[in-house]
Amino acid sequence: MSSSVQLFRDQKYHELKGQCIQQRRLFEDPEFPASDESLFYQTAPSRKVEWKRPKDLCEDPHLFVNGISSHDLHQGTLGNCWFVAACSCLALRETLWQQVIPDFNEQEWDAKNPEKYAGIFRFRFWCFGEWTEVVVDDLLPTVDGKLIYCHSNVKNEFWSALLEKAYAKLAGSYEALDGGSAADAIVDFTGAVAESIDLVQGKYGEIISEQMKLFEDLLKVHKRGGLISCYIAASSGSTNEAETEMGLVIGHAYAVTAIRKLRLGERLVFSFKAEKLFMIRLRNPWGKREWNGPWSDNSEEWKKVNNSERKSLGLTLENDGEFWMTFEDWCKNFTDVDICRIVNTSYFSIHKTWEKKMMHGAWAKNSEPLLNRSGGCFDNRETFLQNPQYVFDVKKTEDKVLVSLQQEDRRKYKKEGKGDSIPIGFEILKVEDNRSCRLHKLTVQERVATSPYINTRTVFLKRILKQGRYILIPTTYHPGIITKFILRLFTDVPSKLRELKADKPKMTCWSLLCGYPRRVTQIKIHSAEGLQKQDRSGGADPYVLIKCENQNIRSSVQHDTTSAIFDTQVIFYRKNIDSPIIVQVWNSNVLCDQFLGQAVLAALPSDPREEQTLQLRGRGSREAAEVPGHITIKVFSSDDLVEL
Repeated sequence: MSSSVQLFRDQKYHELKGQCIQQRRLFEDPEFPASDESLFYQTAPSRKVEWKRPKDLCEDPHLFVNGISSHDLHQGTLGNCWFVAACSCLALRETLWQQVIPDFNEQEWDAKNPEKYAGIFRFRFWCFGEWTEVVVDDLLPTVDGKLIYCHSNVKNEFWSALLEKAYAKLAGSYEALDGGSAADAIVDFTGAVAESIDLVQGKYGEIISEQMKLFEDLLKVHKRGGLISCYIAASSGSTNEAETEMGLVIGHAYAVTAIRKLRLGERLVFSFKAEKLFMIRLRNPWGKREWNGPWSDNSEEWKKVNNSERKSLGLTLENDGEFWMTFEDWCKNFTDVDICRIVNTSYFSIHKTWEKKMMHGAWAKNSEPLLNRSGGCFDNRETFLQNPQYVFDVKKTEDKVLVSLQQEDRRKYKKEGKGDSIPIGFEILKVEDNRSCRLHKLTVQERVATSPYINTRTVFLKRILKQGRYILIPTTYHPGIITKFILRLFTDVPSKLRELKADKPKMTCWSLLCGYPRRVTQIKIHSAEGLQKQDRSGGADPYVLIKCENQNIRSSVQHDTTSAIFDTQVIFYRKNIDSPIIVQVWNSNVLCDQFLGQAVLAALPSDPREEQTLQLRGRGSREAAEVPGHITIKVFSSDDLVEL
């Protein structure tokens, strides 16, 4: 975790605690007072709420009783099962919860030194790319002497109620936590990368191959410390909190507490008619009401497995509210899963590590098209490129890329009736290998990936991309919407992600001496065919070299072919517009590369912009002798430097 921690509302825990101990008083938080405004912004609780400290609710209060566990939690009257599910997930991972509850031993009640208690606690959340420390007092909302929101099933344990209070303070009120997403809370607890999968849309209940891919993916995420939760979305005919005939609660977040692939012994293979079992264990935040299908508590399946087999297979149940299902049943009965990957960026790890880049950005409106940064999604052809643009490189032949786009948390705007997330998404375009200015017109660039567009806080995409340069364009769905975002990109080798800000090359003192570009030219070299055979097997290893003024751009080598597809794109800002652009084809050799032919282009703005096929010629002018082979290219030129 980074050493720099932001202080929410600039409240310093140690300073405040020191003052309270010195003045022999208990902390009362002026920033989140024990009053109605901290409880709700619209709907008051049905009964009168009294704020009480843990010592008024029990004899011997503690943060933790017998450690922390995912069974410590019960949901209160707030519709925040998602928060409880996120806490259940968090409690499974010691390294993660110790980040959220720093110095937990120092914060614990100390019966031997009661004078150290000052009624003040602190928690840390990952807010929009930065760890943020939130201080709270321990006045908790109660009715009839009982906690009304998230609480422990042990009367004198308070970590979950205090954590929820700190989270409500961040959101503006307890009511602002009504109806959220477990994935968002887990991201706020961990800085994880969240991905939401629609099991129905992806047909995971029907297509076994997709089901197996998902199982392996979830198994890997779980093994590597990631957190997973799932729910059944309410359809038009059903309501939240209703129960399915299989005993599952609709609209209710369940934490995944274990995933197992089991190889069965001979006796069990005979019983189950299968060599392997794919199992998943879930926990219901209410601590009761469970699945009643196969592998439920009193089902036939358990009768076939004796106690020692259960232990050796790891098919154990800790306590109430937890249950096992087969992965297939899980895919068929749940509609949505939230996966939070703890992406490993440590250099000292045995698991795959990732290179991470994070950028803070914003969609901002301006009536001047070149300054507008809120152009909407790809469907808005006129304005789509008027969004922030980020360039990155894929250095390997191909690389797996993870992208996470997160908009700012809008819960704090719920009071003004604007608390809903905005539909967001992003496009990835393969662009010219040497592009360093913003893109103004789509000509030769390829759209290689489009994220889903959804009104969730985070949008995630995984893709394998080929070597080359890419532009990532985060957008709101509709143009003209203003909000902040963070963009995170994970690659295997460093990607040099950076924002493109300049519309055209910079004018410098040097430009006055050496001249400033007068023309921009874009070239896409699609292919070369019919090249001269270069080796005994009748093939060649061609690449193209594009020369313009003093720049040389080289494509990758295509092996063992006389008809190669390159799809190489380049852009040049040209000072000397009379000097032609030369496209050469070479054969790659160990000792010395061989020249196979070239085409000389004037690249005038009036030249045709359609794809054209050009005969290769020897060195020299445009009229040099023909040689075997031709190239297929597209050329765009303009004397307006911000047209392309």
